[in-house]
Amino acid sequence: MTSVLHQEIMSQPQVIARLIEREREHIRRIVASLPPFSYALIAARGTSDHAATYATYAWAALAGYPVALATPSLYTIYGQPPRLRDALVVGISQSGQSPDIVAVLDEGRRQGRPTLAITNDGTSPLARAADHVIELHAGAEQSVAATKTYTAQLTALALLAAAWNGDRERMAEIERLPQAVAAVLEGAEQAAAARAERYRYMEQVVVIGRGFNYATAFELALKLKELTYVMANAYSSADFRHGPIATVAPGLPVVLLMPRGAPFDDLLALAEVLRQREAELLIISDDQRVRPWATTWLPLAVSVPEWLSPITTILPGQLLALRLALAKRLDPDLPRGLQKVTRTL
Repeated sequence: MTSVLHQEIMSQPQVIARLIEREREHIRRIVASLPPFSYALIAARGTSDHAATYATYAWAALAGYPVALATPSLYTIYGQPPRLRDALVVGISQSGQSPDIVAVLDEGRRQGRPTLAITNDGTSPLARAADHVIELHAGAEQSVAATKTYTAQLTALALLAAAWNGDRERMAEIERLPQAVAAVLEGAEQAAAARAERYRYMEQVVVIGRGFNYATAFELALKLKELTYVMANAYSSADFRHGPIATVAPGLPVVLLMPRGAPFDDLLALAEVLRQREAELLIISDDQRVRPWATTWLPLAVSVPEWLSPITTILPGQLLALRLALAKRLDPDLPRGLQKVTRTL
């Protein structure tokens, strides 16, 4: 395997360990210095927007802060930004280069609100626009599809949640992540390689998660679109029942994100319905009870607390997308029509 993307996927245990080591105390200091706020407003695009979706769960569940996702077009195209009273304004961007994300933080500062940037480039326009900066320390990402920066973003958001929460055990759970990530990558790589050829001619796929892994469904769907050009649609298990389930025909591939946690029984019930409709199930889980239901089983070799499970649950999906791209004779490092830095207004 010579793909740069593969190297970046496999580097994630080291990236996360380095981020925790370098930013844990810095994040505690940021949290201690922030003025009072009632909610967080996060501006992000693409993969970073999926990280922001994770924050809507993690920050609310662990710290009690509601999280809203910004509408950058109001700041740039329409020129009518909303009132940001009582908000912590956050920008998430791997490159920190997108003008619309920077514009949201600029407006936050203009309105006198605290601003925070989470980026892999501490010298970027986004970093310069923020009162506080959390760097991802992921190293240069050479492949177009983001992998290591995504899990680093999730880890940074989890560190903020743990710092706000104040329970030492939450921080200890994060500190155990690098070992868990390494084990999941090792356990899933062979399964992804062995099963990718089966889906070489797949044209569409549905990806379903819920709760903390709602974000994972969207991120995996994006990786499949970027790397394999498959029409992948993401849903929560609840939303899927409200109409899209009508599209299920025999043989439709459906990826179920099923780590142990509160939504597991709901996803188990949905899996039974999908089996009855003869869908083809690709299951990512740490629970062996559902393995017989899966046409393709992508294991989570170790379990982590549910609130951190998006960091491990995406990993088998990254490997599957990579291996499927290779099976289709595509270049996973240079997806067509894409470039590493995307600047939107």
